[in-house]
Amino acid sequence: MKFLLLVLILQVTASGTIPLTNSASSKENDVASSQVTASRPVPLNNSEENNETYARRYLENFYGFVMDGIPKTKMGVGGNLMENKIQEMQQFLGLKVTGKLDASTLDMMHMPRCGLPDVQHFSTMQGRPVWKKHLITYRINNYTPDMQPADVDYAIHKAFEVWSNVTPLKFRKVNSGEADIMILFASRAHGDFSPFDGRGGVIAHAFGPGPQIGGDMHFDEAEIWTKTYKGTNLFLVAVHELGHSLGLGHSSDPKAIMFPTYSYVNPNTFHLSADDIHGIQSLYGGPEKHQFSSNTDGTESANCDSNLSFDAVTTVGNKIFFFKDRFLWWRHPESPKNSVTLISSLWPTLPSGIQAAYEIGARNQVFLFKDDKYWLISNLRPQPHYPKNIHSLGFPDSVKKIDAAVFNPLLYKTYFFVDDQFWRYDEKTQFMDPGYPKLITKYFPGIKPTVDAVYYYNRHYYFFQGPDVFEYDVISHRITKKPKQSIMSGC
Repeated sequence: MKFLLLVLILQVTASGTIPLTNSASSKENDVASSQVTASRPVPLNNSEENNETYARRYLENFYGFVMDGIPKTKMGVGGNLMENKIQEMQQFLGLKVTGKLDASTLDMMHMPRCGLPDVQHFSTMQGRPVWKKHLITYRINNYTPDMQPADVDYAIHKAFEVWSNVTPLKFRKVNSGEADIMILFASRAHGDFSPFDGRGGVIAHAFGPGPQIGGDMHFDEAEIWTKTYKGTNLFLVAVHELGHSLGLGHSSDPKAIMFPTYSYVNPNTFHLSADDIHGIQSLYGGPEKHQFSSNTDGTESANCDSNLSFDAVTTVGNKIFFFKDRFLWWRHPESPKNSVTLISSLWPTLPSGIQAAYEIGARNQVFLFKDDKYWLISNLRPQPHYPKNIHSLGFPDSVKKIDAAVFNPLLYKTYFFVDDQFWRYDEKTQFMDPGYPKLITKYFPGIKPTVDAVYYYNRHYYFFQGPDVFEYDVISHRITKKPKQSIMSGC
């Protein structure tokens, strides 16, 4: 029997948070939903119920409280059972344990939440279903008219990337045929015995790992899907849904994406909590590649994979920083030794997956890019009022992210690489130079389109393209050497 894992209920409050609720049922049963408003609780199914009746139904749904069959002459016994269940609920959700239906308890009961029963610790699904393979395909069956198809693709891709960064799982999008995870936007009844109920109620659901409908995710078309804090943020909902599609239950950690209730966070700074990571790695383990082990002298070295590629590379003072997923390691240009750490260990407020980076050494400034945002690091300290949008630098709206960036101190210009083109930015005037973008292959002979990373050192650019590295002379405008990537990273 497949279990419906996630039903999200949206509530847009004046503070800008977007709670969502989850509901579990077998696929033969309709999904139960509740209606909520920002100003006051609304009973389940919009019926007129007093607080005790509402609480009883809540405890029945989520804490296994059974009132039916208790004789009226023993209602005191039932009352004690209910008090015990209230205490259990209060303890799990981090409330003051009173056993009473006080205001905070009733408020929590009326919060949009998941329909799966609550558990004491991070929960995987019953029976711990998992995918038996590490390459999982997905297909977006149709698109919501609320967003550009490219934005939907990007949001879903980034949601999958959240989980692939911390597991050995890899995800591949297919455009035809049956995929392991089918993604659908639909309204009302849509063939899975769990009809949606219109805007503001059930907004999505997902099924656990398995054949046929297993793993599939459905989003309610009645909602307004967005890539921002307005409406329903597709990326955040998809991350939560995917956790269930991969076999996760819910966390009792309010900071976890798998917590029963959900609040909007900035997708550009979003990261999984330690509890989320522990939960998913209990099912699949950690990433197989790019793992690091400590040496006896306390430094760490990379597992030198000949196919290793980098997300970003830049000089930082007298060192070279290499970024990959949530890791960074650094080395002196002339030294084979390197050290490694988590990005979050050095800069806790920065996201993982930095995609481009460059340094202006004379200013002690390092700029880091991810998606459409960038951060300024000065003297190794993140600066206030960041991140900022890359479009403030002069990029057109069509540019969604930067592949690589490098500063040339001889010209005082920064080169930004996007797909097969590049822009040139004047750091003195703070404007893009006219006449750009231009083709990479035309102005950098020998360099192929799509640059993964690049840095400047000693009048040379070092271009990283997959596992290949090219040393490029900035004076003669030609490739002068093809160093081994293992040498570049200190392996």
